[in-house]
Amino acid sequence: MQYRKPPISIPNQVASLKARGLTFTNETDAELILSNISYYRLRAYTYPFQDNTVPAHPFIIKVTFEEIIELYKFDRKLSQVIFAALEKIEIALRTQIIYQWAMSNGSHWQLNPALYRNPVKYANHINSLQTEIDRSHETFIEHYKNKYSTPDEPPSWMSLEVSSFGLLSQIFSNLKKGTEKKDVATHFGLNDISILENWMLCFSN
Repeated sequence: MQYRKPPISIPNQVASLKARGLTFTNETDAELILSNISYYRLRAYTYPFQDNTVPAHPFIIKVTFEEIIELYKFDRKLSQVIFAALEKIEIALRTQIIYQWAMSNGSHWQLNPALYRNPVKYANHINSLQTEIDRSHETFIEHYKNKYSTPDEPPSWMSLEVSSFGLLSQIFSNLKKGTEKKDVATHFGLNDISILENWMLCFSN
C-alpha cells in the first residue's frame, strides 16, 4: 500500500482534532502550541482517548486539548527527573565496570574473549563498540588514535566511556561471573549478580 496522506496546515490540524471530538478552550493558543509541539508528537497523548480501530480515530473519552498538553508537560517533567537520576547511575556503573576489570585484567580487557560467556555475542558487541568508537569525536579518542598504533583500540576507560549504556549493559551481561562482577555488585549493595544484570537491562531500556 502506498502512503498517500498529505501534510496539513496547523489550522486544519485543529479543525481535524475538533472533528474527531477533541474540545478546545482557545483555538488560537492551540495553533501556537502546535507550531512548537508537532501534531504527530501529541498523537501519543491523544491515543488513549480515541477509538483507534477506525480510520477517523474519534475521541471516545471526553478530553480537552489543554488536558492533553498538561499530560505532555507532565511526561516531559517526569522524563527529566528520571534521566537525571539515570545519568548518575550510569556513570557510577560505567566507572565500576571499567575499574574492576582493568585492575585485574589490564587496560584492554574488553578485547579479551576469554572473559566472556558467549563468543558470538562477544564478537557482535566488539563490532558495535568499534562502530561507536569510530564515530566518536571525543578528544581523548582522537588523541589515542593519533599517538598510539598498538593496540589499535583505545583502552577500556576510553572505549567504554563512549559506548552507549545499552551496549555496556549487553557487554556486562555477557561477562563471566567472577570476582570482578561480584565486586561491582557488592559496590552497589547487591549480593546477587543477576539482579544487577537485570537492573542494567531495565535502565538501558
